[in-house]
Amino acid sequence: MPVIDNMPRRSARSGSKQFRDRREAGRLLAEAVARQRFDMPVVLALPRGGVPVAAEIAERLDAPLDVLVVRKLGCPGRPEFGIGAIAEGDIRVLNEPAIARLGISAEQIDAVAASETAELTRRLGRYRGRRPAVSVRGRTAIVVDDGLATGFTARAALEVVRRKEPQRLVLAVPVGSADTVAELHGFADQVVCLRAPVRFMAIGQWYADFRQVTDAEVTGLLERRAAAGTSATVDPSTDVVTDEVRIPAGTTTLPGTLSIPRDPVGAVIFAHGSGSSRMSPRNVAVARELNGGALATLLFDLLDPAEATDRANVFDIALLAERLQHATRWLQRLPAARGLPIAYFGASTGAAAALRAAASIGRDVAAVVSRGGRPDLAAGHLHAVTAPTLLIVGGRDTPVIRLNERARQQLRCENSLEIVPGATHLFSEPGAMERVSELARDWFSSHLPTSGGPSR
Repeated sequence: MPVIDNMPRRSARSGSKQFRDRREAGRLLAEAVARQRFDMPVVLALPRGGVPVAAEIAERLDAPLDVLVVRKLGCPGRPEFGIGAIAEGDIRVLNEPAIARLGISAEQIDAVAASETAELTRRLGRYRGRRPAVSVRGRTAIVVDDGLATGFTARAALEVVRRKEPQRLVLAVPVGSADTVAELHGFADQVVCLRAPVRFMAIGQWYADFRQVTDAEVTGLLERRAAAGTSATVDPSTDVVTDEVRIPAGTTTLPGTLSIPRDPVGAVIFAHGSGSSRMSPRNVAVARELNGGALATLLFDLLDPAEATDRANVFDIALLAERLQHATRWLQRLPAARGLPIAYFGASTGAAAALRAAASIGRDVAAVVSRGGRPDLAAGHLHAVTAPTLLIVGGRDTPVIRLNERARQQLRCENSLEIVPGATHLFSEPGAMERVSELARDWFSSHLPTSGGPSR
């Protein structure tokens, strides 16, 4: 059933059921949407009226905002009757039964589509400019309009977005005809609607101010949201979606960077070393290599800013391992990564935390890779590690080589020690980090169990 939230009395003017304007409707709708706690949301607005509403939702969720331009294909001779719709990316949705019933030829459809494509291109250029489209693959796509009457445009929009492979598809509107809301529930995974009256005449009757939204207003709202620095990006050359996330960890929340390639086969959580953070260029380089090997990656700060000021926390392996366990449980619950086998990549003290966490979690961790690690700091827990473990050490990092050789004697799991010739502790020599990335990629590829991938 659709989600119907009653509009608070204080939001109405003088007891009226009307919204003051689209912005007020958007703020109220944003609260209803926020309560659903959608994972990795992207807000897609149907222009022009849906953009002011969607802008409030995107701000409330700190989510990317984009336009979803859909053009109706009208029946030749009866343009008010829709026989389909088009959207960017050469997506065409057709009402095949109606087309067959009316005897409309493919040539006629192409002629109508060509005319509407020109207007679609104009609008996209006007609204988005040179900004790339926001990817919805593997994310929660929230399609927003200012209201639903017949619902034709919304239905076409939902069908278009569904083809772009979102993890979850949501329709959010302030008001809509009860019959239309019920019908569109069959095209979305969830419908969030504040008011769905049975007696519905027109969308405008539910707004005190329903003036037309201009192209300039649409462009301004989109530009302001883009300037706000929304976190999600997509690399078109690799089709990797990257998002800045927040990971609950007991009494604190830790920032992270989650990157998910198309059709991932596993996910690797990184544990950085002392004096470093999730922005470590060496770990970032390894993560990119793993993304290219169809592995999702999560780089996150093991300590919050206040904790990081206490140097003792950097070497508190029990605390760091606990944070890894929190991140693991968070990632396991995330729909975009659900069902993926999880592995750890640890550097320096982070490697000790990874091994201790793996010992505690057990078979929920499929593999571990240590780069220049200090496994000796996890002594007493190494015998309990079940995940196949690869220890990588620089050939000129003699003290750490000895520590890793001793650690191998305590490990009872499958393990291997790889020495990178000529490399020092930080692997800063030419080609050293590239070799680390190759070794890690190959270890994960050969030791992660076959997965059906995340649920979509």
